[in-house]
Amino acid sequence: MTETQEEPETGIGPVVSAAHLASGAMPALSEIEFAVTMMVNAYHRWMVRCMAASGTEGLGPLDVLVLHSVNHRHRSKTLSDICLVLNIEDTHTVTYALKKLEKAGLISSGKRGKEKTATITEAGETACLEYRRLREALLVKPMKGLGLDEMEISRLAATLRLVSGNYDQAARAAAAM
Repeated sequence: MTETQEEPETGIGPVVSAAHLASGAMPALSEIEFAVTMMVNAYHRWMVRCMAASGTEGLGPLDVLVLHSVNHRHRSKTLSDICLVLNIEDTHTVTYALKKLEKAGLISSGKRGKEKTATITEAGETACLEYRRLREALLVKPMKGLGLDEMEISRLAATLRLVSGNYDQAARAAAAM
């Protein structure tokens, strides 16, 4: 679909934030980029507000992601584990989040060989469980009410993970220029 083509149902072209980018060879990619931007910003707002509502205020989106990552499967995590899973290149941002979470008593640090590890504390697990309770009531229940096909949502998530690999490769190529 080019910039001049319209979607038949609405008579409106693709919904994008940068028409000059959507006018290229793949306008649908601009639609995805805009949707991801909206989703990321809404998701970040949600995480911070849900965590605050669950009784843990003052955390940013990355702090919440790191907290849930450390809590995942109740195994100690290293900085590199967390960065790899969350696809974060700037390790100093995760290091700062870990220090903030430890200061708040939500995680504790330890050692695995020469590597520093992070482990969830009882207070951290309680915060994660309360977040989950609120998430189920405030987000999951209304989402289920939309009647969306959960298999389609899973396929979309898999597609986005695959597409993220192309962005990573393009970033490496751009850095080599």
